[in-house]
Amino acid sequence: MSAGGTGQAEADRGDTGGVRTALAGLTTRGRSFLAAGIAAAICAYVLGQSDLLRVGLLLAALPVICATVVYRTRYRVAGTRRLSPARVPAGSEARVHLRMDNVSRLPTGLLMLQDRVPYVLGPRPRFVLDRVEPGGRREVSYRVRSDLRGRYPLGPLQLRLTDPFGMCELTRSFSAFDTLTVIPRVEPLAPVRFSGEAKGYGDGRQRSLALAGEDDVIPRGYRYGDDLRRVHWRSTARYGELMVRREEQPRRSRCTVLLDTRGGAFEGAGPDSAFEWAVSGAASVLVHMLERGFSVRLLTDSGSVVPGKGADGFAGTGQETAEAAGLMMDTLAVIDHSDGSGLSRAYDVLRGGNEGLLVAFLGDLDEEQAATVAKMSRRSGGAVAFVLDPDTWTREATDVPQPGEQHAERLRMLREAGWTALSVPRGAALNGLWQQADRERSGLAPVGGETVR
Repeated sequence: MSAGGTGQAEADRGDTGGVRTALAGLTTRGRSFLAAGIAAAICAYVLGQSDLLRVGLLLAALPVICATVVYRTRYRVAGTRRLSPARVPAGSEARVHLRMDNVSRLPTGLLMLQDRVPYVLGPRPRFVLDRVEPGGRREVSYRVRSDLRGRYPLGPLQLRLTDPFGMCELTRSFSAFDTLTVIPRVEPLAPVRFSGEAKGYGDGRQRSLALAGEDDVIPRGYRYGDDLRRVHWRSTARYGELMVRREEQPRRSRCTVLLDTRGGAFEGAGPDSAFEWAVSGAASVLVHMLERGFSVRLLTDSGSVVPGKGADGFAGTGQETAEAAGLMMDTLAVIDHSDGSGLSRAYDVLRGGNEGLLVAFLGDLDEEQAATVAKMSRRSGGAVAFVLDPDTWTREATDVPQPGEQHAERLRMLREAGWTALSVPRGAALNGLWQQADRERSGLAPVGGETVR
């Protein structure tokens, strides 16, 4: 029962198994009728009463007939599930649409539906459907919501069939299920321009071809449909065939978002924990930079790069960018703490890459890891770090957040290495920190100024 698909309830079609399954679905009323009919038949045999025997056979036959009818009816019911949407941010709702079709020539009895959903999405939805006419359909829907990101299976849908007399109830499950992806919350960010960084296709972009003069143009062979005004006559005379100038190929400005997932760098759990703030911040920056036309990649402390390591690990254009964005958000939906204790693997990836904007979301840093992070800015065109203060995130919300001496020393090390490093207290708004980082890089605010909340 995937989106737009159909499925039928599973059952054992064997005669012996079918009879056993049908009798197992007898309700208390059906078992009582069956027991009364058997008892009456035995008494009629002992007493020689033929009228009592007929009554006993009628009582015993009624639940058996109902069970047979219900058992055969379930083969004629098909179901469809549709998620709208299939990917939602944490804290947002998604609607699940269920449709039941009676594809048989006979009407169904009372139908009871129950869809299996994880506990974090809410209680299991249950629906009661009246008699469905031949070829008819019934549509119902329910909402699911989760404050925790992740991938949650929905289904399989359970269908309970019953007869009008309440003698038998059979529960069968459809075979297919769907997956709801809950991605991190994305906070809208103000359009800022960090000093020394160009927009995605702005004036400061790097060129892939030199365009200093006529002699620097690298020609290629003429292709059908090329504009004759682009013919490079000097190369044509040299090679003896038509040569045209290559079109200018701008390189998109690049941005790497580094997410620290070390288990020892964060304390606490739940939607309001420091780690969840970092994951949501990374997702917000990824979406913001993609909207500005940047080629973006996601890097973790373990050295894993999304999307992939091909073409410097950066997303392409058009449809490739949309697919890369979806892949990065799906990765953040299920990302968890790593077993590593250092950031050296991430540094190895950055050391071999090209220049670009580096935005890091970091947990608690010791002196060794702070030195490793400090070296990361050497290969970047600009480096911004949001360092979560472990002291303020472990205190009560009523306490005044004051960075500890060790945390302040780590920030100083990063700033001396060229980072724009900001402390992230508990409950801080990313958009305010984002604008503060821009002001500090532009020299409009003192380094280490008051943190925007």
